[in-house]
Amino acid sequence: MADRTNSVMTRVQQRAQWTGRKVGRGLRRKLMLNRLTARSMTRRAALVGPPEQWATQRRFQFEFLTSHGLQPEHRLLDIGCGTLRGGIPLIEYLHAGNYTGVEVRAAVLDEARKELAESGLDHKDPVLIHAEDPSQVQSAEPFDFVWAFMVLIHMPDEVVDAYLRLVSQRMTEGGEFYANVALGDRGEDQWQGFPVVFRPREFYQRSASAHGLSMSEVGALGSLGPSIEVGRHTMMLRFTHASRAQASQA
Repeated sequence: MADRTNSVMTRVQQRAQWTGRKVGRGLRRKLMLNRLTARSMTRRAALVGPPEQWATQRRFQFEFLTSHGLQPEHRLLDIGCGTLRGGIPLIEYLHAGNYTGVEVRAAVLDEARKELAESGLDHKDPVLIHAEDPSQVQSAEPFDFVWAFMVLIHMPDEVVDAYLRLVSQRMTEGGEFYANVALGDRGEDQWQGFPVVFRPREFYQRSASAHGLSMSEVGALGSLGPSIEVGRHTMMLRFTHASRAQASQA
C-alpha cells in the first residue's frame, strides 16, 4: 500500500511540474497520511514506546499538528524527538531546515539519525540536538510550532519549567506549543528508567503564567486519537503567548 501511494504522489508531483502547478497542500497532506506505515525496526520502535503503537502514534502526531495549522513553511521544535517516530513525516512535510528535534538520550538520537538516513531525508537538513538541559537548545530563528508528545510526563518539575521558559523565549508571537500531560495526584510510575509524573493542572498554569504564556486544554488524548492506547487518560495542552490571548479577548 505504501509503495502504491508513493507512486501516486510521485505522479501527482510530476504532473504538477508539467503543468506548472504546485501540489495542493490538502492533497499533499492526504497523500502523506495514506502512506504513514510502521517501517522502523521493533528494537528502534521500543525505545520510544510500545512497538505495536509505532505506526498509530506516528500518524497521530502528523495528523494532529497539520490539522492544527502546521504548514510546510513553518518552523517546528520537537521536544523529545526520540527516534523520529513522529519526526520523519514532519521532516518530509516541512521545508528543508524547518524541523528541529531535541533528545536527552545520545544513543536514541543516534538511532534517529539512522532512521533519517534510511528514510532518504538527509536532504531536508533537519537539526537534531542532543541536550540534557533546555539551555543547550539554540536556534537562529524562532519557532512557529513547538511539540512535546509523551515527553513532559517524564520530566522533573524544574525541567518542565525550563522548557516553558525556552518556549516563551524562542516561539514566535503567534506561535503555538502543544504537549500532552498526565493530570492528577497519583504517585509516580516508571518507564525505561524515566519517571511517569502526574501533576495538578495548576502546576502548568502557574509555570506558564510565570513565563508570559497562556494555557488551555485541547482535550483528553483518548478523545483526540481514539486508537492511541498509551496515555489515553492524559490531557493535551496548548500554550500561547499571553499577550496573544489577551488581544483575542479584547
